[in-house]
Amino acid sequence: MARPEPKAKDLKAFDEELKALHMTGQWAYEDLLVRAVGGPKPKGDPYIWPWEMVYQKLLEACEAMPESETARRSLLFENPGLTNHGTTHTLLMGIQMIKPGEHAWAHRHTMAAIRFIIQGDGDVFTTVDGEMCPMENYDLILTPKWTWHDHRNATGNSTIWLDALDVPLILALNQPFYEPYPGNQLQPLKEENQAFQIRAGALRPAWERRKSVDLPFRYRWKETEAALKAHAGSAGSPYDGVALEYVNPVAGTSTLPTLGCWIQMLRAGERTKKHRHTSSAMYFVVRGEGKSVVGDTTLEWKRHDSFVVPNWAWHEHANNSKSDDAILFCVNDIPILNAFGLYREEPENSLGSAAAPQVPPVRAKA
Repeated sequence: MARPEPKAKDLKAFDEELKALHMTGQWAYEDLLVRAVGGPKPKGDPYIWPWEMVYQKLLEACEAMPESETARRSLLFENPGLTNHGTTHTLLMGIQMIKPGEHAWAHRHTMAAIRFIIQGDGDVFTTVDGEMCPMENYDLILTPKWTWHDHRNATGNSTIWLDALDVPLILALNQPFYEPYPGNQLQPLKEENQAFQIRAGALRPAWERRKSVDLPFRYRWKETEAALKAHAGSAGSPYDGVALEYVNPVAGTSTLPTLGCWIQMLRAGERTKKHRHTSSAMYFVVRGEGKSVVGDTTLEWKRHDSFVVPNWAWHEHANNSKSDDAILFCVNDIPILNAFGLYREEPENSLGSAAAPQVPPVRAKA
């Protein structure tokens, strides 16, 4: 006996049936695929946080939070174009201050972080897994994921630094872990020869197996600035100026597995060409005045301002001065995209591929 022919179903009604069963037909995603022609839409807005405003709010935070024993005194930058917390969809940036005599308690977490020092005299320290890292102006200090770290200010002046973390990425992956340090304050290493940083130079103990990831490390500004000056006469990148990447001092890879750090010099009067890339970027102005045109938005910046460039947004930078260099510190998520082969750039870089730009690395001493 022949089976009866199934009745024709209305597609919308069928979609509702599937929805009730927690299923979706792939055809429902066809519109998303069509919209993906040409690449993603930039996630978030280009935006700038002027230093004068940020610094004033830091001072007010000191009044609202007289001590920093219960919470970090950090102002985080929220992108107005994102519904979730973050400066970009994968990265978070903010400015932190600790007052004279304060100690920011020790802890560790699965979020990786970097500290770029804005105001420090070298007698303030970040301690990472027992290694003491002095905080001097424009030093870069790494606190890799799941490393114990704290900050101590025994001086008579407040200390200020930029924080950058991969918080939005880790939360999206649902991988947040946090642990307070027993006893609150980290103890420094007993012997200098226990420190990793003395193993990061050209001479290393031959009898030891080398650690190559999650390295506590300090890139000194005086060496970074010297590297910029040494490359100032080179062609540089037509899109980023004299852009140097801070690299893992052992493996030569990115600063951290989820955070890339660059230092960029725009020479007097320099204006870069327009480009875009699938990575997002957060910037801090070390010195100089200029502007960055991101899509239809022009961000006018000056010393110690912070701004953000969303992923896949056309952008260019310009140094307004005809006599002085401008220097930008940049944190990006290129390492994340490279890990999955998803980084691409338009126009393609000078190598004719969509790989990450090949720039001279900053190989700072410990």
